[in-house]
Amino acid sequence: MKNTKNILIEKLHAFENHPYKVQDNEEMERLAESIREHGVLSPIIVRPKENTEDEYEIISGHRRVMASKKAGITEVPALIVSLDRDAAAIVLVDSNLHREHILPSEKAFAYKMKADAMAHQGWRSDLTSCQVGAKLRTDEQIAADTNESARQVQRYIRLTNLIPEILEYVDEGRISFTPAVELSYLNEQEQYDLLEQMEINDCTPSLSQACRFKKISYEQGLTPEIIAEIMSEEKANQKEMFKVPMDSKVYPQRQCQTNRGLRAESLRALLQSPSAQKRAKLIRRTAYDQTPKDRRCAPRRTA
Repeated sequence: MKNTKNILIEKLHAFENHPYKVQDNEEMERLAESIREHGVLSPIIVRPKENTEDEYEIISGHRRVMASKKAGITEVPALIVSLDRDAAAIVLVDSNLHREHILPSEKAFAYKMKADAMAHQGWRSDLTSCQVGAKLRTDEQIAADTNESARQVQRYIRLTNLIPEILEYVDEGRISFTPAVELSYLNEQEQYDLLEQMEINDCTPSLSQACRFKKISYEQGLTPEIIAEIMSEEKANQKEMFKVPMDSKVYPQRQCQTNRGLRAESLRALLQSPSAQKRAKLIRRTAYDQTPKDRRCAPRRTA
């Protein structure tokens, strides 16, 4: 059964636990302004809400409903469909995956919601096995629907095991996708211990550190002390580097003088820094004043 009619916004309810975030931002303001001028051009999709007479659950159109509220609209056009919750969940996920900007957490929970709904419908949900000639697994079908590999779908679903605070780091781009997948194997307490060290050190784990955390967690369990020790290590992408422009036309003697001058300027800048870590690096860096190349360039003593 399908039919379209205008429904009062007060009769509409958000789909329970839907994975997409409806944010009140500039994009929402633009959508509200468009609806204020032209109305809701595309009907939302809803289904009758169980145990009610004239109330509905939104399947597609959560953003349009919020924008309509901001625009002062009291009712919106809606396509009413008779779907059970599992079928509605699949439609909800598929109708939003085409959006241009989708957060990793949204995609993760969307894939999980669709996989769970398909499993309830009788699809294979054993994501770690593959049998020749067997019915497609849920991850394989989701992959076929989204142009992603089944392995990538599994990796996104892994992100749903992250605590909300670390998942927010992923959405903000402060933790890359691959390290985040590795961290998803830590238990909840280990993740909160890691979060504390991330905040103390104001840094996030590299892929190498994330893999070590996963391995240690599996073999013996992570303690706050182990996490602190690993997080205190200097990562390659955080080391301070001084790039010296190389000019093939510069003579060796002049090149050495240029290198020493640039190094001296860098050292003076470090001396002004209150950071204890930088001071420690400075001491190590100045313990041996000249590089081998400098010594080769230095004039030889004559008898």
